[in-house]
Amino acid sequence: MKIFAWTGRALSSSRTRTADLVRTQVLAGCAMLAILAFPAEAYACACGCGVFDIDNIFPTEPGGSVYLEYDYMDQNQNWSGISRAPAGNNSDKDIRTSFYTAGFQYLFWSGFGVMVEVPLWDRHFATFDGVSVDTFNHAALGDVRLTGTYSGFSADNTTGVTFGIKLPTGDSSYANFDPDTEIGSGSTDLTFGAYHVGKLSTDGAWRYFVQGRYQFAVANKSGYRPGNELDGVAGVSYDAGSLGSGIEISPLLQLIASTRMHDSESDSDPVNSGYSRVLISPGIDVNIDSWTLHAEVDVPFYQNVIGNQLTAPALIKTNIAYSF
Repeated sequence: MKIFAWTGRALSSSRTRTADLVRTQVLAGCAMLAILAFPAEAYACACGCGVFDIDNIFPTEPGGSVYLEYDYMDQNQNWSGISRAPAGNNSDKDIRTSFYTAGFQYLFWSGFGVMVEVPLWDRHFATFDGVSVDTFNHAALGDVRLTGTYSGFSADNTTGVTFGIKLPTGDSSYANFDPDTEIGSGSTDLTFGAYHVGKLSTDGAWRYFVQGRYQFAVANKSGYRPGNELDGVAGVSYDAGSLGSGIEISPLLQLIASTRMHDSESDSDPVNSGYSRVLISPGIDVNIDSWTLHAEVDVPFYQNVIGNQLTAPALIKTNIAYSF
């Protein structure tokens, strides 16, 4: 990006709706062309939170949806370059985060759409102070995202572009967190992206999707500027049909890739920030009438981080959405 339809909300029914939701959910709601999941890292913290931001849905039929999303990440492995590194090389020991997001999305008949996402983060941080390991727990509002989309290039709305802004609403001043582990980045960022969904079989049961997004700060707090990032996802979904009682199942498989530049300015840690990685992500969508449930697990099989940073062995994303 994200049992919570992944920020998803497709407004069709039956096979087409399920498949559309799958891709769109995957696309946006963790979306961005084969490059997803790359956050900032300073002082040993390769967050990877961008993977959740890219999980929003871009519907192919006019209408709206509201959704709730829960994501989880436990960064407990020290990584340097393309392999694990001794824990002693990194003063940070564990960053465990629960991400809660409430969202709204609407697509107008004109092809223009809007999306609003309001996140809340609950973070546990353990770091070595030279004598003992200190632990801190902090929950606060995250950075709110406002996104516009346009998919009126064709009658079926299968190709679109996105443009958005991330506001500095998140807490970026908690005394016990480093700048790169703060819940809010303290910066105002712009995002630009594109996506496409299509059929792989004549009956529409097999679908594919690709999406990409670029994010960069245009204003930041004194001393810390997060690195620019490029995220993407490519995947396929399959409409497995109905289980009865209006329940439809769609398994999906995604390839997620991300790259992020190192942070900059005086309070950053450019020596230990920035990275590239690729993840494999199996998941499933369950459609029940106007409701969609989504769940997936993202597992990295390639990581190349600058310096020493904490990474997670897996990222869990769930979403539930209601379309209207």
